[in-house]
Amino acid sequence: MNRRRIVLGLSGGVDSSTSAYMLKEDGFEVIGVTLVVSKEQRESQDLKDAIALGKELNIEHIILDIVDEFNEKIVKYFIDEYSKGMTPSPCVICDEIIKIKKLIEIANLKEAYYIGTGHYCEVSKNNRFGKNLFKKPKDIRKDQGYMLYRIESEIIERMIFPLAKYEKSVVREKAKRYGVKVFDKKDSQGICFAKEGYLEFLKKVLGDKVRPGNYIDKNGNILGQHQGYQLYTIGQRRGLGVLFSKIYFIIDILPETNEIILGDYLDLYKKRVELEDFKSHIPFDELREVKVLAKPRFSSTGFYGKVIKENKKIYFEYEEENPQNAKGQHLVIYSDDLVIGGGKIMF
Repeated sequence: MNRRRIVLGLSGGVDSSTSAYMLKEDGFEVIGVTLVVSKEQRESQDLKDAIALGKELNIEHIILDIVDEFNEKIVKYFIDEYSKGMTPSPCVICDEIIKIKKLIEIANLKEAYYIGTGHYCEVSKNNRFGKNLFKKPKDIRKDQGYMLYRIESEIIERMIFPLAKYEKSVVREKAKRYGVKVFDKKDSQGICFAKEGYLEFLKKVLGDKVRPGNYIDKNGNILGQHQGYQLYTIGQRRGLGVLFSKIYFIIDILPETNEIILGDYLDLYKKRVELEDFKSHIPFDELREVKVLAKPRFSSTGFYGKVIKENKKIYFEYEEENPQNAKGQHLVIYSDDLVIGGGKIMF
């Protein structure tokens, strides 16, 4: 394979566009790949910007329409998880089974050794674990190693992140100097397939499956009515749609009865959570021996604790209780600045 050839995910945004310029400046033969995942994207400004960039840089640019596959594997997962009372992490799953997988497939086809993205992440190849691992980037506020934690070591070996050592403000400055036309384009917000917002998206696709039900307390007493359990998430306190005599938080969701349990903030605190579909990048026995930092959501600064195994199940036990856990989200485990594993949170 050609180690000076790289397949780069090209979205049309400032991050991937700047990455393309930086890689070409470093002497790589860049092949841009844009994954079209929705019907709306086929006519989007982002796609037009990606095409324009490919022409400006005179690079091969592949547009791969995977709308049907994306709907089956990611959109369906998203809808199913909310229908189970979960809070899904579609970007984590997409990076694992769609985005990175497609880039590797094209790289193999084009005999390119490397793949690249505009993620704010860094690769560590010479660490104390002797593994290819992700590590926190310069701009830890945008640490996307969390989103990529499920990627296998042999793929990490082939990944390059041009933006790893830069903060976003610096990337915009570099983009402007390169002449990137989208240097001041706003960062994408929310979920790529639900531009109107995930609540409106769920209402549209679920239709009459979204129906009013009862808010109840821990003793089963009715407190009011919600608009459909699929539209809420554990930990939520705003947007409940009812004026209560006190502040309530959603502490559990019961899809089978269309009920949402409300409680106090302290009811959200968890000392231990079960982890489903657990992935460890180091030997499990070694993982159990070290104190690690766990992030139960992307925006979390993390909490210390240990991974334990009981009755063939994997749990994370925090040193101190915390209120940030929601069923369906992913808990990602760090040793210092290295991403070493994680799993889907269950109660």
